Amino acid sequence: MKAKAPPKLALEIQFATSAMAQKWQDLITKRKVGNWIKKALQENATITVRFVGQAESKKLNANYRNKDYATNILTFPYELQNGIDHLSADLVICLPVLEKEAKQQNKTLEQHLIHLIVHGTLHAQGFDHEDEVEAEAMEQLEISILKKLKQANPYI
Repeated sequence: MKAKAPPKLALEIQFATSAMAQKWQDLITKRKVGNWIKKALQENATITVRFVGQAESKKLNANYRNKDYATNILTFPYELQNGIDHLSADLVICLPVLEKEAKQQNKTLEQHLIHLIVHGTLHAQGFDHEDEVEAEAMEQLEISILKKLKQANPYI
C-alpha cells in the first residue's frame, strides 16, 4: 500500500508595515512558518499569514467576532466552489499581543508563535474549542503536533 503524500501548501506571508517586516524578518520566515503549518495540515491548502498591529487586530476582531480588543490570532477559513478538496484560509496574528503573552507565559516569542500558528491552522480545518469535548480533542491534537516540532505542552 502506497503511503499518502503529505499535504501541499501554498503560503503567503504578509506584514502590515515594512517596519514590522524588518523587525521580525529573522524570526518569521516563509520556510519556518510553512514548516509549522505543514505539521498541522491534513489536506492541501492555500494559506496567507498576516502579521498586524493592535489597531488592525482590534478592528478585525470587532467586525468578525463582536469583541472590542486586539487578539493573538484570528482564523478566516474560506469555502471553495466546485467541491475542490483544498483548504483556503487566512491567519491574522497580532504581534504586540504575541509579545505580551509570550512574556506573561515565560515563553520565547518563537515558542508562542509556533503554538499560535498550529492553533490557527487547526481552526482553519474546522477544529474548535466551543465545548469541553471539542476543547480537549483540539488541545490533545495541538500537543501532539507541537511535540513533533519539539515544543513543550503549552497547556501545562
